[in-house]
Amino acid sequence: MSLLTDDSPIITKTKELCAEIAGSPMFAELQARVERFLGDEASRNQYREVHQMGEQLHQQQHAGIELAASEIQAFEGARDALFGNPIATEFMDSQQKLEKIQKEIGKYVSMTLELGRVPGADDLAEAGGCCGGGGGGGCGCHDEADQGPGTGDGGCGDEGGGCCCH
Repeated sequence: MSLLTDDSPIITKTKELCAEIAGSPMFAELQARVERFLGDEASRNQYREVHQMGEQLHQQQHAGIELAASEIQAFEGARDALFGNPIATEFMDSQQKLEKIQKEIGKYVSMTLELGRVPGADDLAEAGGCCGGGGGGGCGCHDEADQGPGTGDGGCGDEGGGCCCH
């Protein structure tokens, strides 16, 4: 018998986990916030614009091109306006929380496959985060204060950027 057939115990338990996640009131609220954002064209456009501006500045910076003060100010103004938009901020918060759930579940599964047993608290603490550190920084591109779409989103692999290096 294969471990991954539709009627295998592993797939059955995986489906149970998925049902538990999908049935969670917190998950339903996060999904509703994402849907609210996706249904608001102005918020989506605002987010996209800030993200593109941030990516452009990031690429220029990595290419060694000095950023003009006007470019930085324009980005910061657009970012501040985005953070003032409750639909967009709820979306970004929801995305971070959903990604954290996904990463945490993935960490448990990966460590189980690696260790051959269910990981304990000590195993999880030793695992750390991206780039060899506890979930933030480490690659030298970001610091913990780095926030905003397209600018690292708070550190390597922790709540957004994915990093090592993007």
